[in-house]
Amino acid sequence: MSERSALTRLTGTGNGECGEKDCPNVYRTATGSFVVQGDVSDAFTPPAGEGLVEIPEAVLREAIRALGW
Repeated sequence: MSERSALTRLTGTGNGECGEKDCPNVYRTATGSFVVQGDVSDAFTPPAGEGLVEIPEAVLREAIRALGW
């Protein structure tokens, strides 16, 4: 697992700690995939090794704008 500092933050302006009211956030990895940090969701039980987070539509729109899409 890489350090958060190796990711490109696409949303938010704080330190990325949910306990500091700076969630959710979307990050882009060096390989072009995305990492989402947010509140854990219990919408369904994901397969082993996977997890669910919920993020508002506004955060996805902010990430899309940051990418220029």
